[in-house]
Amino acid sequence: MPALPPKTRSGPLAATKTANAANTQAIVHGLRRHLQPLFGHPSDYDRLLTAMGPARFILLGEASHGTREFYRERIEITQRLILERRLDALAIEADWPDTWRVHRYVNGQGPDGSAEQALGGFERFPAWMWRNVEMAQFIDWLRNHNLSTRSAVGIYGLDLYSLFRSMAQVLDYLDRVDPAAAQRARARYACFDHVRENAQDYGYRASLGWGRSCEDEVIAQLRELAERAPIEGTDLERDEQFHAQQNARLVRNAEAYYRSMFGGRVNAWNLRDSHMLQTVQAIERHLGASTSAAPRLAIWAHNSHLGDASATEMGERGEWNLGQLLRQHHGAAVFNLGMSTYSGTVTAADDWDEPARRKQVRPGLEGSWESLLHHSEADRFIVMLRGNPVLTQMMQAPRLQRAIGVIYRPQTERHSHYFMTRLPQQFDALLHIDHSHALEPLDRQAPWVSGEVPETYPSGM
Repeated sequence: MPALPPKTRSGPLAATKTANAANTQAIVHGLRRHLQPLFGHPSDYDRLLTAMGPARFILLGEASHGTREFYRERIEITQRLILERRLDALAIEADWPDTWRVHRYVNGQGPDGSAEQALGGFERFPAWMWRNVEMAQFIDWLRNHNLSTRSAVGIYGLDLYSLFRSMAQVLDYLDRVDPAAAQRARARYACFDHVRENAQDYGYRASLGWGRSCEDEVIAQLRELAERAPIEGTDLERDEQFHAQQNARLVRNAEAYYRSMFGGRVNAWNLRDSHMLQTVQAIERHLGASTSAAPRLAIWAHNSHLGDASATEMGERGEWNLGQLLRQHHGAAVFNLGMSTYSGTVTAADDWDEPARRKQVRPGLEGSWESLLHHSEADRFIVMLRGNPVLTQMMQAPRLQRAIGVIYRPQTERHSHYFMTRLPQQFDALLHIDHSHALEPLDRQAPWVSGEVPETYPSGM
């Protein structure tokens, strides 16, 4: 795992809780001169793609996991990168085995006959994050593109919640190619049998010493798979070996993650984003082995994973994230686009493992970045931050920024969903949609269809 990155800040973020009203007005006036409105024209993203230039890691964030416009804009930008700027792969904040099934579909492999079927592996909460209307349409577009060109674009998962499913994938691969190795792997993974595929139960027991750690076994299995000689076969055979090795890496990292969950948030978060970095690096090595050009990847994840953590309150807590780690490794080869919204609706749950609901998003808190962007009086726009010293100077004071994940608790919004950030250091550019709409799940259940009771109920005011 990477060592803790140095903190790069100019003082405690928590010390500046609100911005001077006069300064806010100055920023709003300055912002109006620098923003680029989006009109829904094909040329909307010309300037953005030019700013991305030769960057090899295009990070496309989102301020929630349930906003339709965030998916649509990421899709449009990604499609243009594929068609105009040579994109080799897309990596998303999703589990590896579920995304691999989609990867096979977009490359004309596997039994699935539609994007909706290929997305069927996303059964774990929050299924709507990837099993949604926008994603299904994009996956069919990507398959059609790949089948009509020689430069196919793969799609890969970055997350590490698939501990037991990834074990099963390793065993399935070895059963087919090396039964003796499969027997050794099965014996090692039997260490987890006592928790009956409950990863959190494993972490809880191991952290308290109530059950033995399986750390040695998963490391031994990863080492054995990693040391297997590269296959001198077809592209498909090399892909399958890579898939198995990545699942073994995921098992090793997920085992450490679940043990760390009960020892503190910071360590668990850092392990998760370090795994994301390792996955990006593994994809880069895999793709680079068959091409002379350095691979180019787009990465879709939440702002909290892709915006540089050293410019936020997260860094004050000792947390790092994928965006920060990529910047430290690759510098200007990383381009980082954040997204935000002021109000509207969002698909989210009240709590973990509860149904998806279509919820009202409260207007951004006064003094927050969302409120400031709202007062610019433009509905949809991009603000270019990299290479803009005027805006960097003007917007250097930290402000609150909203982050909605798969859970949204408007009743405790300030505590649950806001943290301090320095926007010009966090992102290279920001895309703002002032009023946004809830993402539509493929599996529309009653709580989502009915939505929330309006906030003005029962008075109507």
